[in-house]
Amino acid sequence: MTTTPKRKLIEVALPLEAINRESIRENYIYKGNPSGIHKWWAQRPLASCRAVLFAQLVDDPGSQPEQFPTDEAVAAERQRLFRLIERLVVWENTTDESLLREAHEEILKSTDGNPPPILDPFAGGGSIPLEAQRLGLQAHASDLNPVPVLINKALIEIPPKWAGQPPVFPGAVEEKITENGQPLEGMWPKVTGLAEDVHRYGSWMRNEAEKRIGYLYPRAKLDDGTEANVIAWIWARTVQCPSPACGIQMPLVKSWWLGKKKGKESFIIPRVEDGVVVFEIGHDVKQAPKKDTDGTVGRGGAVCVGCGDTTTLTYVRAEGKAGRLGQQLMAIAAEGNRRRIYLPATEEHQKAAEVPRPNNVPDTEIPHNPRYLTTPNYGMTHHADLFTNRQLTTIATFSDLVREVRELIKVDALKAGLRTGVRLELGGDGAEAYADSVVTYLAFTLSKFIDYNCSLAVWYAKEDRPKNLFARQAIPFVWDFPEIAPLANMGGSWSGSLRVLCESLLGTPAVKPIGKVQQKNAADRDYSSRLVVSTDPPYYDNIGYADLSDFFYVWLRRSLGNVYSETLGVMLTPKSEELVADEFRHGGKKEAERFFEGGFEKVFESIRHGYTEDFPITIFYAFKQSESTDQGDASTGWETLLSGMIRSGWTVTGTWPMRTERAGRTRHISSNALASSIVLACRPRPENATMINRHSFLTALKEEMPQKLSELQQGAIAPVDLAQAAIGPGMAVFSRYTQVLEPDGKSMSVRTALTLINQILDEVLSEQEGDFDADTRFCVQWFKNFGWSEGSFGDADNLARGRNTSVEGVQRGGCFRAVAGKARLLPFLDLQVNWHPETNERISLWEVVLHLAKALDEEGGDTAARLMAAARTRVDMDVAQELAYLLFAICEKRGLTQEAILFNGLGQSWSDLTAASRKQAVSAPQPVQDGFTFDEE
Repeated sequence: MTTTPKRKLIEVALPLEAINRESIRENYIYKGNPSGIHKWWAQRPLASCRAVLFAQLVDDPGSQPEQFPTDEAVAAERQRLFRLIERLVVWENTTDESLLREAHEEILKSTDGNPPPILDPFAGGGSIPLEAQRLGLQAHASDLNPVPVLINKALIEIPPKWAGQPPVFPGAVEEKITENGQPLEGMWPKVTGLAEDVHRYGSWMRNEAEKRIGYLYPRAKLDDGTEANVIAWIWARTVQCPSPACGIQMPLVKSWWLGKKKGKESFIIPRVEDGVVVFEIGHDVKQAPKKDTDGTVGRGGAVCVGCGDTTTLTYVRAEGKAGRLGQQLMAIAAEGNRRRIYLPATEEHQKAAEVPRPNNVPDTEIPHNPRYLTTPNYGMTHHADLFTNRQLTTIATFSDLVREVRELIKVDALKAGLRTGVRLELGGDGAEAYADSVVTYLAFTLSKFIDYNCSLAVWYAKEDRPKNLFARQAIPFVWDFPEIAPLANMGGSWSGSLRVLCESLLGTPAVKPIGKVQQKNAADRDYSSRLVVSTDPPYYDNIGYADLSDFFYVWLRRSLGNVYSETLGVMLTPKSEELVADEFRHGGKKEAERFFEGGFEKVFESIRHGYTEDFPITIFYAFKQSESTDQGDASTGWETLLSGMIRSGWTVTGTWPMRTERAGRTRHISSNALASSIVLACRPRPENATMINRHSFLTALKEEMPQKLSELQQGAIAPVDLAQAAIGPGMAVFSRYTQVLEPDGKSMSVRTALTLINQILDEVLSEQEGDFDADTRFCVQWFKNFGWSEGSFGDADNLARGRNTSVEGVQRGGCFRAVAGKARLLPFLDLQVNWHPETNERISLWEVVLHLAKALDEEGGDTAARLMAAARTRVDMDVAQELAYLLFAICEKRGLTQEAILFNGLGQSWSDLTAASRKQAVSAPQPVQDGFTFDEE
């Protein structure tokens, strides 16, 4: 007799609001965040990973009737676990040893004192393995790409190996000795000793580099004869003007602005002297460049500052491919008295950068993929082309120093009493392995350094500072760029990069058991029956991890090739087996789709064989790509993932939207960008699972989806992500059956199921209109029909009568206007100023939601929370939240982008506003003059 596995907490209930709040907050915490160890793309917040792992292993009290026999007992126990999770996800508690022990004890209780190892076969940036280790679990990580393999080693293998180890740098320990000459007990807890060595040997490298290349970076001379340290040199790429009457080297500039801080405005003023462009620095805001005159390059081409002619980008690209793009120094950013100062370019500084290209730098070719690698369009076809010659000289110098300092560390480690031992790659724990460990982090410092020190960084005028290349998941060509002073003490310099790296290292838990990291293809690796899988797989074609990571890999290989000879043995990261739907790599869109789906099926089929039924697997997935067909909307990314999983014998048992991305994303709201990851909990489908027909499937969807969607909305899912989040509960229904049969007897495809799920979502949102007041129902239908455009009074009158209200009444509510036979809704700009819901004569949900969205956008959360507190005395705010989601969906379908952004922001912030509004003191409402209630006139 087989026993049914106990349901885990993640399959039943989660304190989603607390998890989401802390996940989004963590994205703005930099100091001490282990994610700063090395750049990786789309890393999951540690808070969400910690919560998911805990809930994946801990039993839901509802599956323990012998301990919790009543509904009240089950609810009380869930709340106790919720309170533990709510404390566990707070960033400041990641170092609370007693709390982490408490969480580990809960896991032990649900695993008979023998918790399973956790495996992430797509380990990437290492968030999941790191949090498994923080919870006291054996963490396993694997990845095909060597860069995440090294990242995971730096997170879960190396730190616990050296926990408690004092630094070996000469004099470091002695400086911490107490007055009586004795070291303090526990003076070097966790990785403080390792981090101290990384910092000290990194500082030695900086000083040594100054001796070798310091002459390449002159100081700036000021008008009063003094000198100032340079922060950055601002360069423009140039191309010869094709006009025969001109022919100057025209600068290609995106923006002339250098600094936009109020009262400290600075910008570049170009002029032509004797056929050469020279640059001055302006500060008078009356002369500042306006939007239509800022820079020389736009989508229409490049404008010559000499003759004013416009040159096509086709010409610029052709010149780049012919090797005829140049670069000219425009300005120098230097350290002033507590502010940036900007100086015009000088011949001395221009010539200081004119150094020959080093011979021993990576000259590997950049793959062809114009979706996110655009530099080859301009002739920058090799990785070395992404840097100036001076930058290459500096980076090669630091890379050489990584190799040199390793021998110095080994000697010092031997003097400090460590035995020689074998190398780190062979599992050593002596001086050889320690030296390998320290230089791993120094090579990672170089990775952080080159993210800023390349010719693809940008100058961020709004904050007077440089911005790194990887602000997004691409390597784009840029027109003008800052060349940072590498030996300065600022963000992006060697010292700044070293400081961030050491702070990130100190944020690792460094607890045993020591993690295990392998370079493995997820489809080919062994999945032990004891391993429990939690993973964050690639998102179809959204991110080209291998192509992007080559930017770092070629330098890591140069610096650490003798440390990780096996891992870094190939010239570039593996491409052909990478599980990404790259149509350029696989010969077309259909071929790429087949490769991706087949690969996922193989992975989850491998996991399925012999997988323990005691625990679900969990999968983070963040993909948005809807395609409209005659049958409705579907999603290729989701279809391929789910098809592979379902055919491999998995069924969805729980779905949760986790807010894992920053709210202020740079990409457009209609792009493939999500504010949330959808976490799927899945178990092997039972062998006795049955088939159903299409009608029964639709019936089940209609019965189960409304409650699930309400839970998603209450869990603060962003409206823009609701359609993607709804896939989870819909597929939970679909995947529990072996087949869903169409009327013709054929098996329903995942694409058809996704289309039907989207249709049910639309129906549920429309059915929620029944909860709205009459005025709101009128406004919603008018908005669907006309948007903000005018209609006739007759249309308005007919629509109002059908919804038990009147045009006059809706006008009195302050959200509609009918004049001279024409009628229209009032848009945001025309809404009443200083609106007060508690004294408003006639109020509707429509009016409340529009004013909340406007207040949040224009005045911020405090004002919106005050309005919500006041409105709560007049309307049902839970129903108002449903309206916000519906209005976003209408705006998205009508193409009203700006309005969609406002309603999405309101829906995503709803739980935070609700919490803040409950703390607000609200004055008693004034008597309503006409006795109006929602559904009467």
